[in-house]
Amino acid sequence: MALRTSRIVGVLAVVVVLVAGVGVWALLRRGISARAEPGGVETVLARGARHLAVPAAARGLRNPLPATPQMLAEGRAHFADHCALCHGNDGRGATEIGRNLYPKAPDMTRADTQGLSDGELFFIIKNGVRLTGMPAWGAETPADDHASWQLVLFIRHLPAVTPEELRQMAALNPVSPEELRERAEEEKFLAGD
Repeated sequence: MALRTSRIVGVLAVVVVLVAGVGVWALLRRGISARAEPGGVETVLARGARHLAVPAAARGLRNPLPATPQMLAEGRAHFADHCALCHGNDGRGATEIGRNLYPKAPDMTRADTQGLSDGELFFIIKNGVRLTGMPAWGAETPADDHASWQLVLFIRHLPAVTPEELRQMAALNPVSPEELRERAEEEKFLAGD
């Protein structure tokens, strides 16, 4: 019996070494690039790590704010000003930055994000996710917690965001000094100067 157990352990050790060897070989061959799509195993591991990163107590939190038009409008404005650079106004992550992060910014309208609990979304906004592009936002203040809960409301609304809401958000997106200069030049040109 002991001989059989030691053989099984030996075979498992060889398999582990072979799998690790193939992984190292692939890493050396391809390198580490943010351009490649994560494979299935990597995706499962990343989601598992994200799940483990959120404390069990936080997963059970429910949003204390009502989904009123005012709360959604404030969450939408905050999202447009702070989140859309990576996630896009529509939450799909199809921005220059969002596409080039590794892992890429998620499509927040899909079940992978919409299926997270309110507490998980709040915790991710508040504390970020290590080894990704998602930073921690806000201080440990009631006002910042309130803003994060408004974002949770808006994230829940993303699958139903309207073209009018997207237009409103576009007006609230940050504008770089270069974009301001280009706009001023266009306006000057159109004015005939």
